[in-house]
Amino acid sequence: MLTARNLVRIGLDRASSPVEWRISQELVPYEAALAAMDERATAITDGAAPELVWLLEHPPLYTAGTSAKAEGRIAPRFPVHSAGRGGQLTYHGPGQRVVYLMLDLKRRGPDVRRFVATLEEWISRTVAHFKVVSERRQDRIGVSLRRCEKGPGREHKIAAIGIRIKRWVTLHGVALNVDCDLSHYAGIVPCGVSQPHYGVTSFADLGLAVTTAEVDAVLRREFEHLFGAAGNG
Repeated sequence: MLTARNLVRIGLDRASSPVEWRISQELVPYEAALAAMDERATAITDGAAPELVWLLEHPPLYTAGTSAKAEGRIAPRFPVHSAGRGGQLTYHGPGQRVVYLMLDLKRRGPDVRRFVATLEEWISRTVAHFKVVSERRQDRIGVSLRRCEKGPGREHKIAAIGIRIKRWVTLHGVALNVDCDLSHYAGIVPCGVSQPHYGVTSFADLGLAVTTAEVDAVLRREFEHLFGAAGNG
């Protein structure tokens, strides 16, 4: 179980350098993002660069994690990229805030489960700011919410999480749906969950007029509560 004690251990002491906080305004090609993440992770490991949180959007595409299955590709209408992260298939596109985290778990505590749980807590706190009540599931990673108005037992995911660890530096991260085209998910089985009661949602789908800039501000505030100070990009 995630406790206050565990959350504190994800952060660093006040004397540590702030995490670089970067926001890309233009759509970033996926392969370019992979290359940039890998290069930065190596630099962090070598002590040549600070940790980085990178907020961006991709053009419409699908990514396949290391557990992705061929049958998860129903009718993909966009390119499918091999991601190298954990998890299965997911969609990225405009209107979705993707957050890539390159953090040094050797310094923060080499506990992958705690890191993932803290990511879920981070997103749960962020969506709660906008009056969205979310839940985490023991049997799958991500942040979901109940949609009783859609029918009994309906559950929709608002944020997906997929990570990779390279020499104890994290790569990849979180995809939070703000105002993306949810019909694009129809080309795949999102996160490998195909039950009829399961789906995806976004702030816009919930009837909330939330901007990406507003989401970014809350993400940064809640990140600092859980992971430590963030500096300028």
